[in-house]
Amino acid sequence: MTIQDVAPIPRRCSSSDDVLAPLLPTTQGDEEVTHDEFNGASFSGAVFNLATTIIGAGIMALPATMKILGLVLGITMIVVMAFLSDASIEFLLRFSKVKKSKSYGGLMGDSFGKPGKVLLQVAVLVNNIGVLIVYMIIIGDVLAGKTEDGIHHYGVLEGWFGHHWWNGRLAILIITTLGVFAPLACFKRIDSLRFTSALSVALAVVFLIITAGISIMKFINGGVAMPRLLPDVSDLTSFLNLFTVVPVLVTAFICHYNVHSVQNELDDPSQIKPVVRSALVLCSSVYIMISIFGFLLFGDDTLDDVLSNFDTDLGIPLGSVLNDAVRVSYALHLMLVFPIVFYPLRINIDGLLFPSAPSLTSSNVRFGCLSAGLISVIFLGANCIPSIWDAFQFTGATAAVCLGFIFPASIILKDRHGKASSRDTILAVFMVVLAVLANAIAIYSDAYALFKRNAPRE
Repeated sequence: MTIQDVAPIPRRCSSSDDVLAPLLPTTQGDEEVTHDEFNGASFSGAVFNLATTIIGAGIMALPATMKILGLVLGITMIVVMAFLSDASIEFLLRFSKVKKSKSYGGLMGDSFGKPGKVLLQVAVLVNNIGVLIVYMIIIGDVLAGKTEDGIHHYGVLEGWFGHHWWNGRLAILIITTLGVFAPLACFKRIDSLRFTSALSVALAVVFLIITAGISIMKFINGGVAMPRLLPDVSDLTSFLNLFTVVPVLVTAFICHYNVHSVQNELDDPSQIKPVVRSALVLCSSVYIMISIFGFLLFGDDTLDDVLSNFDTDLGIPLGSVLNDAVRVSYALHLMLVFPIVFYPLRINIDGLLFPSAPSLTSSNVRFGCLSAGLISVIFLGANCIPSIWDAFQFTGATAAVCLGFIFPASIILKDRHGKASSRDTILAVFMVVLAVLANAIAIYSDAYALFKRNAPRE
């Protein structure tokens, strides 16, 4: 997750310049200095890295979007978002080549100066903090359970051992934070997390396979009803509610802040466009499958976080074992993904707060204080925000929509070097209008629903 260009000049890198250092080879004069003798990523490795950036906790909220939109419109929106994401990333890559920018932040700085670069840093901070809060909320839901609409959904540990103080939500999050997140966050180089990253991907695959298998088995046995294909729109409120899925879908495809890092690692950087499209196709396929299978399983009872649904009787052999396997595998997956998302967050906030300071890795005090402060903020957010739907709508309606659509479109409209075509301009205007309008309606709908929910009853 880069925010500035790395210039090949022989000096000590500042914290903001150090963003690329753990990921990429740097050049000093005519001598190339590599990290761990890195000689460039392969095509498949780049696709894997970018796909890992895209697929995260957003996958858990997608079945809930099917409940609102219906399968036909929901799947259509996933495909549309994938195409728009591909177009916005193509804008970034094409104009980065023209302006010889090595990062998203460098491109924003070229177009809008220092304010543009700082604005991008802030957007990355808001987006990544929101994502990490979502991870922690999901882990709490899965292990400690949650109560929604007066119905308590048991957590895995609660089901195994009964209710105790040590498996309550607050205790679980404290234990996870101190026992897992804090130790993994202490690594100063992202390469140190390569083995936990590989394990996290394997756990996500386990989750998808089990979910698909349960859905197919129940469908064959006639244990599920035909899912709703179209949205149920009966009044203005239900119509406005359709727009609340836009921030969730936007968040599900955000990878823009990592595209330049992947390109800079490629053995052949010209392959980045096929890499992006391959990753988007892969992730869209996974999103569509989990949306269909999740909504097929639970229908209109699908919760904002579909993992919380896996505490019911599935009506199949070994149903309770499969329930626990699904939930535990994905909770462990998120625990191991947490430090990967936390790493660029810490670097971005260090560059924002201490732009002239030496490298973050050279100061144990600054490194420790930033790590402890950020983890504390995320912990408090996870205990104050009621559901992942609320968190996704906030980050999706603000930072994610800026990173994914508004910033790339603004670069096209600014067009400092006169390289944008009329088609580019039209598409950029469409992105801005769609992003602003859809998210404004989503925010209004959320605020109106919250007002009605909290209004005193006569």
